[in-house]
Amino acid sequence: MLKLENIVWNLEDGRGILNDVSLEIPDNKLVAITGPNGGGKTTLAKTVAGLITPESGKIFFDGEDITDLDITQRAKKGISYAFQQPVRFKGLTVRDLLELAAGRELKQHEICELLGKVGLCKNDYIEREVNASLSGGEIKRIEIATVLARNTKLSIFDEPEAGIDLWSFAGLVDVFKEVKEKINGTLMIISHQERILEIADEIVVISKGKVENSGPAQEILPTLINGSRMPRPCERS
Repeated sequence: MLKLENIVWNLEDGRGILNDVSLEIPDNKLVAITGPNGGGKTTLAKTVAGLITPESGKIFFDGEDITDLDITQRAKKGISYAFQQPVRFKGLTVRDLLELAAGRELKQHEICELLGKVGLCKNDYIEREVNASLSGGEIKRIEIATVLARNTKLSIFDEPEAGIDLWSFAGLVDVFKEVKEKINGTLMIISHQERILEIADEIVVISKGKVENSGPAQEILPTLINGSRMPRPCERS
């Protein structure tokens, strides 16, 4: 279980981005983090991943205090982070990337299985470079495959719908549905999109740097739909 206690983080000008955030993320669930722009969602995700160090408060993962661990140390503990815009690597193939993520050489059938889980035709992608020739939807799917290759306890995705077209977004939701059923761990997805919130087990609403609401998706989602306009798929947030 991931547990945050009284997390505070401010910008250099003193503006508070995370204001005394306390939160528990249960094991083996898909948890969606949502809320208005500027509310602190991405900052929260980066704080959990170790990209940002809180000014005060504590972060516990599986009962261990990881507050002072950096991103590499947290990765070794079982925390993965996927950026809004995945990095492209000229000269590095999909096979190379998956093997780096897994930390070992992968057999052909293992690579095929990973790519198949994210809806990519195996033979067409294994030796392709992870470069600008890939579409936004393709690179997002490959990044999800690297998370599956790592098989971490906690996988964090920061607005995975950003920068992809409507068709790719629909496919991405299907991928997360499948991953939710197959991965032995927790998925934490930062998103505004209703279609992603609909497949979540739990929803956490972050607003003005605080946890405004949290609980089972079937309880929280209706309050979001009735209380405010939900973005359409792939609408810029």
